[in-house]
Amino acid sequence: MKDLDRRLWIIFVIQVTEILGFSLILPFLPFYAQEYGASPLVIGLILTVFSLFQFVSAPILGSLSDSYGRRPMLMLSQLSTFVSFVVLGFANSLLWIFISRAIDGLLGSNLTTAQAYISDITQEKDRNRAFNLSSIAFSVGFLIGPAIGGYLSRFGYAVPALVAAGIALISIALTYFYLPETVKDKKRTPFEISELKIFNLSKFTQYLKIEELKIVLWQFFLFSLAHVVWTSNFALYGDRKFGMTADTIGFMLAYVGFINIILRAGVVPKLLDKYSDRSLNIMGIFLIIIGLVIPPFLTVSWSFLIVITILSLGIGISRPVLNGIISKVAPKNEQGAVMGVANSLGSMAQIVGPVFGGWLLSVSFPDSLMLVAAVIMAISLVLVLQEPAKKTDSLGSPR
Repeated sequence: MKDLDRRLWIIFVIQVTEILGFSLILPFLPFYAQEYGASPLVIGLILTVFSLFQFVSAPILGSLSDSYGRRPMLMLSQLSTFVSFVVLGFANSLLWIFISRAIDGLLGSNLTTAQAYISDITQEKDRNRAFNLSSIAFSVGFLIGPAIGGYLSRFGYAVPALVAAGIALISIALTYFYLPETVKDKKRTPFEISELKIFNLSKFTQYLKIEELKIVLWQFFLFSLAHVVWTSNFALYGDRKFGMTADTIGFMLAYVGFINIILRAGVVPKLLDKYSDRSLNIMGIFLIIIGLVIPPFLTVSWSFLIVITILSLGIGISRPVLNGIISKVAPKNEQGAVMGVANSLGSMAQIVGPVFGGWLLSVSFPDSLMLVAAVIMAISLVLVLQEPAKKTDSLGSPR
């Protein structure tokens, strides 16, 4: 148990590293690109190139981890992240900024392999709790990343990029010295050359034919899309709706990270012990929908803290439960591949969401951003309710 806890904490640090690296560059990357003459459209493309490349590579990396082990793939992804931030730190043109994000997206996303590793080292009854720890990693990264990046950029845009590279180097050392392999030779799935296709549609169609898996994969996509639609355009929404300044938006984002840590470390684990997966899934989605339909009735910026609290609780419940259910219905020897497909769907949402949300703000009133996200989540709720309670509950751990 002690060894298990140590491995989970190392995975936690590795995931914090990935989120830190991404969130740390958010405050200064647009200004960095502007120094080389980037337009707002080009800046948007820079912000989405990581997700675009991750969408292509995540299933491949997941399958490779099933065949060659989690540890080599984790180290490869961390090395790629390290290289990408070094390239960003020394970039002297828009081309090199694009290249740095492409390198990180193509090989640097360790989320797929990390989630497969969590599935390897936990029993089904403990898996939701383990994935909740993974969700806390997201919150920690987004709590401290933008603050660190914004502050360090005062000393030059290269400084936060190179600090992010240093953090990636630490995670490489942790993996090398402290993280044992979990995929034994006899359990390894042979890797097919066909899986090196730029877009391996067969993996998606294969898993979308499994009824239980298909439903939760679509739920995961809708959850991710609704989340990205409003979060990626939050700054512009806050400005148009409440007249928020950059400082106010920074405070709101810090509050998001803080409240998520409190909820996921204290409240969510208790809920995971008490309720079934299906009940928690419905509860989380319902809270998210409530949080998204409240903003049209608000008139002052501080009241949006109420919305953030409700949304954080809903997201804090839904994310680990969805990840847990996906891992439970996935074939035992294909955890990495299934997680790869799920994360590719998440990456697809991250590609489409910012553009779709920006379009909504440009052609409609500000609150349409939140209301459309609520409709997307409502569709996800319909998918959950379609499943018979007894059948869906059997996917979860006994409580």
